[in-house]
Amino acid sequence: MGLRFDVLTLFPEMIESYCSLALLGRGVKNGIIEVHTTNPRDFTHDKHRRVDDTPYGGSAGMVMMAPPVFEAYESIEKLPDNEFIMLTPQGEPYSQKISKELAQKKQIILLCGRYEGFDERIRLGLKPREISLGDYVLTGGELGALCIIDSVSRHLHGFLGKDESAVDDSFSEGLKGLLEHPQYTRPREYRGLKVPEVLLNGNHGEIEKYRLSERIKRTKERRGDLWEKIGKSFENI
Repeated sequence: MGLRFDVLTLFPEMIESYCSLALLGRGVKNGIIEVHTTNPRDFTHDKHRRVDDTPYGGSAGMVMMAPPVFEAYESIEKLPDNEFIMLTPQGEPYSQKISKELAQKKQIILLCGRYEGFDERIRLGLKPREISLGDYVLTGGELGALCIIDSVSRHLHGFLGKDESAVDDSFSEGLKGLLEHPQYTRPREYRGLKVPEVLLNGNHGEIEKYRLSERIKRTKERRGDLWEKIGKSFENI
């Protein structure tokens, strides 16, 4: 059985559609991952199937109610080694390191918010791990959930066809946390732009030296904050 993703969402078709395509769709077909959705709206008990209400104390917007979320979460069959994640701007920043950590789990349960956020009792009662995709706000957590499903799946054996394809991703251990080097393919020249000669000479030692140099250069130029953290390990290169 593959890694199981369970997504709590008011819009299951958003998750199901994306996960049926390209590599994720193939991963599902090949049994490398499973993707299931649960709609909190199916656990309401009023004729309007309400999942949100106005906040106590007053303010703009609506808040996701606790009861439908609790019951939806409790309806999911839990595997022994699972992680329950709430997608929220208040959570810890998501990273490649976290994605690799999550890939070791048997089940990942993802809670997608809407409106102005969650009734605080969802946090207090269900105690999810809170994760943020970045310092910005989306209209819902579905895009964040899909990012996690996609990035975690890349670490799974057989998902990419060649497992080593993930080793040289930006931020990966294979690149020691650096950004990835520039990539080229045919034709050798296009509109006056040429492939660097070092990539054409067949000298693999020189190619690796060039790529490492470009990774360092690109990380310094584009992610000074990242370079400050890892730069010392490259001082003698």
